[in-house]
Amino acid sequence: MERKKILIVEDEEDIRNLITLYLESRYEIISTSSGSGVLLLLEDHHPDLILLDVMLPGKSGMEICEEIRETDRETPILFLSAKREFEDKIQGLETGADDYITKPFDPGELMARVQAHLRRNDINNQQGSQSDHILSTGSLEIDLNSYTLKRKGEILHLFAKEMQLLLVLARHPNQVFSIEQLYDNVWGTDRFGDLKTVSVHISRLRKKIEEDPSRPVYIKTVRGFGYKFHKP
Repeated sequence: MERKKILIVEDEEDIRNLITLYLESRYEIISTSSGSGVLLLLEDHHPDLILLDVMLPGKSGMEICEEIRETDRETPILFLSAKREFEDKIQGLETGADDYITKPFDPGELMARVQAHLRRNDINNQQGSQSDHILSTGSLEIDLNSYTLKRKGEILHLFAKEMQLLLVLARHPNQVFSIEQLYDNVWGTDRFGDLKTVSVHISRLRKKIEEDPSRPVYIKTVRGFGYKFHKP
């Protein structure tokens, strides 16, 4: 069985070597200390997951993430950063990253989160390949084969985690999901991450699918409990 590939973009050699040490027994590792050649590495190696340092010399990790997301909305991107403030995490997730891991990190936690993202990505790819129908609700139309979303016939571009989050909710209209349940369903069952990630993705998703994100029609907040999908 072919091993999955992980691209590590980290300018600190000690951290890059440590990550490689913990992951190389299970995954094929491609690593670089600079962000300048990342797009070429993606074309050459097609990694299954990217570990991307935020503070790189020259072009920042967030700039690189935005460039990657212009053509690749599926490959999980996990930011590595010494910045621990919630505002920094929001900014990172807004660029299209799937997760945000703060330094210093526990290698076991890193491994668990890498495994969770890869497993969740595999599950969603399998579900997409096995489905051959359209999920329609209100003005939204989700093609479960091509993993695309249209609103009033216009294609909306969602990142992978946004689409996964929407599918969990839309497949169970009016069912209330707690933040913990959504995290487990979308980010994986190994809950090492920040649950606030869910709220950030909900906010970003609303901006894309709602006519007025401040008065959402589809994704409703159930105060004290979580979120539900309202089918108009």
